[in-house]
Amino acid sequence: MATIKHYGIKRRSGRYPWGSGKDPFQSGGDFLSVYNDLKAKGLSQTEIASSMGMNTREMRQLRSIANAEKRAADAALAYRLKEKGYSNVAIGKRMGINESSVRSLLDPSLKEKAASTQATADVLKDAVDNKKYIDIGVGVEHQLGVSRTKLLTAAAILKEQGYEEHNIKIQQLGTGKFTTVKVLCPPGTTFGDLSRNRDKISLIDEYSEDGGRTFLGLEPIRSVDGNRVYIRYGEEGGVNKDGVIELRRGVEDLDMGDASYAQVRVGVDGKYYMKGMAMYSNDIPPGYDIVYNTTKKRGSPITDVYKEMSDDPDNPFGSTLRQKHYIDANGNEQLSALNMVGSKPGAGEEGAWADWSRTLSSQVLSKQSTGLAKQQLNLALKLKQEELDEIMSLTNPTVKKALLLAYADEADAASVHLKAAALPRQANQVLLPFTSIKDNEVYAPNFRNGETVVLVRHPHGGTFEIPTLVVNNRNAEAKGLIGAAKDAVGINPKVANILSGADFDGDTVLVIPNNTGRIRTSKALDGLKNFDTKAAYPGYPGMKVISPHAKQMEMGKVSNLITDMTIRGASPDEIARAVRHSMVVIDAEKHGLNYKQSYLDNGIGQLKEKYQGSSTAGAATLISRAKSTVRVPLRKQNYRIDPKTGKKIYEETGETYVNAKGKVVKRTQTSTKLAEVDDAYRLSSGTKMESLYADHSNSLKALANKARKTVLGTKDIPYSPSAAKTFDPEVRALKKKLAAAERNAPKERKAQIAANKIIKAKREANPHLTTDQLKKIKAQALEESRTRYGARKPNISITDREWLAIQAGAISPTRLRNVLANTDTAKLKERALPRKRTVMTPTKMTRARTMAATGYTPSEIADALGVAVSTVTSALEG
Repeated sequence: MATIKHYGIKRRSGRYPWGSGKDPFQSGGDFLSVYNDLKAKGLSQTEIASSMGMNTREMRQLRSIANAEKRAADAALAYRLKEKGYSNVAIGKRMGINESSVRSLLDPSLKEKAASTQATADVLKDAVDNKKYIDIGVGVEHQLGVSRTKLLTAAAILKEQGYEEHNIKIQQLGTGKFTTVKVLCPPGTTFGDLSRNRDKISLIDEYSEDGGRTFLGLEPIRSVDGNRVYIRYGEEGGVNKDGVIELRRGVEDLDMGDASYAQVRVGVDGKYYMKGMAMYSNDIPPGYDIVYNTTKKRGSPITDVYKEMSDDPDNPFGSTLRQKHYIDANGNEQLSALNMVGSKPGAGEEGAWADWSRTLSSQVLSKQSTGLAKQQLNLALKLKQEELDEIMSLTNPTVKKALLLAYADEADAASVHLKAAALPRQANQVLLPFTSIKDNEVYAPNFRNGETVVLVRHPHGGTFEIPTLVVNNRNAEAKGLIGAAKDAVGINPKVANILSGADFDGDTVLVIPNNTGRIRTSKALDGLKNFDTKAAYPGYPGMKVISPHAKQMEMGKVSNLITDMTIRGASPDEIARAVRHSMVVIDAEKHGLNYKQSYLDNGIGQLKEKYQGSSTAGAATLISRAKSTVRVPLRKQNYRIDPKTGKKIYEETGETYVNAKGKVVKRTQTSTKLAEVDDAYRLSSGTKMESLYADHSNSLKALANKARKTVLGTKDIPYSPSAAKTFDPEVRALKKKLAAAERNAPKERKAQIAANKIIKAKREANPHLTTDQLKKIKAQALEESRTRYGARKPNISITDREWLAIQAGAISPTRLRNVLANTDTAKLKERALPRKRTVMTPTKMTRARTMAATGYTPSEIADALGVAVSTVTSALEG
């Protein structure tokens, strides 16, 4: 067996110093000599690298550098001999190579290619010298127009000159996971230096122009003059439409485009703002453009009617916002006075709520009968099993593996979220008030006229907060103002009181047809009748008002208590006590209520002791414990799959830090209790309802493990050179699409770095941010940073011919995996798992448009055409 010995290398900051070992080499030629010598002795690549005190990646990079140096030297000698008049044959004899090799060395294009690696190194060097910390992670090669190997080789050249390379983790604000960024730094830069300056990591071609926008992307707010607003006070009818912002049609800076309603914030006089659902109205008093509805009495201070703008230009309304622009009568672009709530395009506008998940949450279903829960959980599991069976039947193994891994992640998530299958035709709808609707009716154009529906709000205390209503789509007021609303229902304001105090600032409900009475409801609790939180628990002089963070914590506690009490069979009187306290907590911050006295009067400690184990205990059932957070040691991003069980096995990073007490502790990350246990029964208190959910969770985890285990035994699709020739245009097109997608990776990393910097600054400025406030700021910071750096990942869209190329093996397995990783999973499923879909024929489309134009509701059109309401609405939008 060959003996492994260590060789020193020309310049290195790693384990072995220059010239150490018995046979030091000091040039690229020496390196190749040693490398070829060890290779001739039969050593493996790993053994050769180990003998040189490096890993195989570093060895390959140095070999590339050495080969480039040797080729450059050989080419230079060949050129000099050629200039002296030597023939190619004579040059070959002089250099000990054949004549064809001489021609290759003299080829100008090859000379240029050999020089391009050094040119790439020069570009990197200039970038580091000017910007200090440069991202050279995946995707940067596409920005420079070179191969990944060439980029890493160029970086290795600089490392040989003393430049440093470090890998640093950046938290993804969207997922909470970590992205590793490879950074090239000036000579002498330590990991600590980079860690303290991670916000300064730059892109090679980065620029700093921000267009005058704030950190969160807002232009200066355009406020309306207060003289344009008619305030409708409580005694004048404002109490029935509290928060609704009625707009005059045809006013440029108040135009909602194609939408009939939207959740907005509107600045007033540069100091105040209105919040609520905006909708057009035919009843705006002359001289005004806006009617703002409020419960406040006439004569109330303006600061009670409106809310005051924050001094923070990033967040003047305390909400995540999108600003809109319009073209005025002179053809100039202007900023709208309407600020839409939500960061994603279309959020907060008509149609946005229809896209919400069509499932039944455990918070809803666990308050219903065990029979209904079992039925819907079994249906959800059956659908998940059928999906796995379909994926298992795929013949393209690489596509099969990609979909199995995506499926496993989805099943794992479902095992924690505990959502059941939707009931037929249920839909999320936003609430709007109409005083002409009877309090036992609802205007719901996406449901059948005359049918019975229930409205379920999240969260709700129990079945006593679920109203049963009859659909009346003939109501003239609602029909005239919102017509065939895509995702809104109109209710009498009195119904909002049943819905656990819902208002009209974007509150939503789950609307479920209930003609058979499968959804259980009950009468209002006597203990809640005429309960006024402000009258029952007013504050007192000197009392400390609850902070937003403390309010959020208290609401979480009492919500869990109500869930646990319901599951464990508490009496209506006990439920009423807990619900009363929750109502006080909700209003405590806004109205300065004495929530601590409410805790005592309603005996919350005794209820916690009875239903959660002690007065200081927390969540006590599987339903309330499932998504409770738990801290676990920080893990490496990648995991391995246990070949016996299919479970994910993570490796801890071992990272530590010094806490405020000077103690070295392990760095942690958040997870959930249900995600961290193999058996959901460990979180159950033993009730029948919990057993249903425990079985469901365990079954989903088993499906996820089965999918991952299958991946280990599945080989990639063989590469077919002949298919690659046949589908050459498609192969080239997919390569181009992949390069475009990967070009986004560095921009996304920079956006995450910039957004993290914003979040850090916001936290330092306001250490008491609530979880909800922080979540909103994170969303807005990330959206703005992505906009600023152009980080918009173009998902690869696969054509029919490209799919044929993939199925034929025309794409290499590695490239195919990368293509699939940059393809929208839902679109990939449509390709790989085609299902029969309801198609709107041209005849049906014409009929649908005609019916819509003459005032038919989407539900009526769907029934007439024999298709789903969603099919109609999608077709009419297209």
